[in-house]
Amino acid sequence: MQEAAQAATTTINYSLAFMGVGIGLGLIVIGAGLGIGRLAAGAAEAIGRQPSAASQITGAVNLPLFLLEGVAILGEVFALLVLLLLT
Repeated sequence: MQEAAQAATTTINYSLAFMGVGIGLGLIVIGAGLGIGRLAAGAAEAIGRQPSAASQITGAVNLPLFLLEGVAILGEVFALLVLLLLT
């Protein structure tokens, strides 16, 4: 009887962990998408105002864009590692 209750509790804990990882992954993707969208919109607006500086603006936008993507990828890897270590 006690073993069944413990197994049910363990299943509930795993289910909550899976749900937490899913929510975390969703938030990571949404945050990265919003950040990349804002960077692209700012770059397009700046290039629209000064077309002659397009190469300089593009160069200045690339580094934060790559850093943002890197952080999103690391977040996804860490969330999946947590998921794999729980099971």
